[in-house]
Amino acid sequence: MDFALNDDQRAIQDAARVFADAELAPHSARWDEDKHFPVEVMKQAAEMGFCGIYTGEEHGGMALGRVEAALIFEELSRGDVATAAFISIHNMATWMIDRFGSDDLRARFVPSLVRMERPSSSEAIGPQGWIASYCLTEPGSGSDAAALRTTAVRDGDHYVLNGSKAFISGAGASDVYVVMVRTGGEGPKGVSAIVVEAGTHGLSFGAQERKMGWNAQPTAIVQFDDCRVPVANLLGEEGAGFRYAMAGLDGGRLNIAACSLGGARLALETAQAYVATRKQFGRPIGEFQALQFRLADMATDLEAARLMVLRGAWAIDTDHPEKTKWCAMAKRLATDACFHIADEALQLHGGYGYLKDYPLERIVRDLRVHRILEGTNEIMRVIVAREMAK
Repeated sequence: MDFALNDDQRAIQDAARVFADAELAPHSARWDEDKHFPVEVMKQAAEMGFCGIYTGEEHGGMALGRVEAALIFEELSRGDVATAAFISIHNMATWMIDRFGSDDLRARFVPSLVRMERPSSSEAIGPQGWIASYCLTEPGSGSDAAALRTTAVRDGDHYVLNGSKAFISGAGASDVYVVMVRTGGEGPKGVSAIVVEAGTHGLSFGAQERKMGWNAQPTAIVQFDDCRVPVANLLGEEGAGFRYAMAGLDGGRLNIAACSLGGARLALETAQAYVATRKQFGRPIGEFQALQFRLADMATDLEAARLMVLRGAWAIDTDHPEKTKWCAMAKRLATDACFHIADEALQLHGGYGYLKDYPLERIVRDLRVHRILEGTNEIMRVIVAREMAK
């Protein structure tokens, strides 16, 4: 078993690190404070291929594996967790169109999404780029995603959508929404997936949510009121949408776990630097064995989480039959462990860690939601237990 990265993987990792250090980290605090959505910087990430990491090459994607994606998202999130997390969502939505869409749908949407450049034919109203969001969660169906109520009724060459989606990253700013809708009966087999463009009549958005973290990306309700969408925008087949959604979430969970790794790594590095210079009782606090042991535990937990994430990524890349279980395990373990690491790093700073002069309070706020989204960690336990019982 070889745990070493190959030359190409190290080059990709280095490129992501350089980009994050130059374009994300210097602005992270200001974006959080101003609640700024850095579309212009995400477009620079797209120029490096980071907005089509595992999308196919036919329409401009990099066609890399999920291991490479995990390496990239860890580095990007070390620069800014919220921005890296949104880029991961954009990647998931773009991949779903590329993987399950018709040839026409892929040709219409994927090239522009990979480049984050609006096509000349578009009348979308979002900011400077061409951005995708993923719409599954509803006000009345969060963890029980198969119980979603947003409907899509066939009317000639269109579907008419009615319902709402909650906690949607990019809502009101994105140009493309990959939406899970009910076209059939109750349960997962009645769910389909459809692509809705910004500016479509009947599509509207709620007020921006006031959040604990992830302030560098917008979040709001997406509302559909007799929203007419061409049948040609259907992903794959009717009734297959829930399966598509779950396939997207296997990778999405790894992406969010990798984003937790980057945030926790920055927190650990910041704590290491602080205890080496902060003096109490006549010497640096890093010389006290109690604190050395806490740092050792933090480093061990971070490495264990990283190994779980990479194993899950390997499972997707090799289409391992237990990939869903391992992705759920990795998401549960990594997001819990990394939040704890960030919280411990804040504690080691004492009162200073609570101040915005240091990045710790921002990292803690940003990482907290990773234990909730892409399936709560309680649902990850349900998935693991279900897979074990097979």
